[in-house]
Amino acid sequence: MTTTELTPARKNGGRRGRMGAGKQLHAGPVAYLVLTVFALVSLAPLVWTAIAASRTDRRLAETPPPLWFGGNLFKNLEAAWDQAGLGTAMFNSLIVAGTITVSTVLFSTLAGFAFAKLRFRFSNVLLLLTIGTMMIPPQLAVVPLYLWMSDFGWSNQLQTVILPSLVTAFGTFFMRQYLLQALPGELIEAARVDGASSLRIVWHVVFPAARPAMAVLGLLTFVFAWNDFLWPIIALNQQNPTVQVALNSLGTGYVPDQAVIMAGALLGTLPLLIAFLLFGKQIVGGIMQGAIKG
Repeated sequence: MTTTELTPARKNGGRRGRMGAGKQLHAGPVAYLVLTVFALVSLAPLVWTAIAASRTDRRLAETPPPLWFGGNLFKNLEAAWDQAGLGTAMFNSLIVAGTITVSTVLFSTLAGFAFAKLRFRFSNVLLLLTIGTMMIPPQLAVVPLYLWMSDFGWSNQLQTVILPSLVTAFGTFFMRQYLLQALPGELIEAARVDGASSLRIVWHVVFPAARPAMAVLGLLTFVFAWNDFLWPIIALNQQNPTVQVALNSLGTGYVPDQAVIMAGALLGTLPLLIAFLLFGKQIVGGIMQGAIKG
């Protein structure tokens, strides 16, 4: 068989391959069923919290428990807001979570870029030390960290919660691994040849390339900082609390009102839901863009 005889077959095969690659895959009924089950299981705790928040404490103690919404939702939300002082707590949590998110994304991206693309002495040792801090349980650092903050005179102040979380080892390692693949070294060298300074390279080359990973890290950091309870309950008091510290006060008393507690938990969850609804599409789009480029 000659080369000329193979050519039409190769052309037809290549054409069929391109046509197959251009087709869009469609999900079948099994895929929709599985996704529906996962969605229902994921939403069940949130829906139950909303149902419990709309009932009375007496109704929640009955058997069987309620399976649909009642008429006391706004009454319980108002009671939780007033009893826990959630106005001040929400404001404090926004400051704490927002500051931690911005600083963690910024510093982790800079550190990840340095470990991924720059060559300097003891870089591997410093990276191993950074990763090694992730193996230390955070509970071991509570006492020395509290004594350190007390020496600064920062007891019961928001900077006590913010300062220890300005940058994380996980964020640094996460950004390093992403930039290793997403940022070609030739692009940095081309920018240096064009006379760009290090600051300009970071702003115009590194940050655009790292934007998808920065969005994901920002969302994870905000959720973690908003939900953090262990260190804020130690460092802050009820006069200057975050949301989680304020919600802790709802569970005190001889007979805690479970409906009001659930209403407070629902209020504490709403900002996270709003943040995901506003930025979830951009974050998922950024992940897909980074995957295509990678």
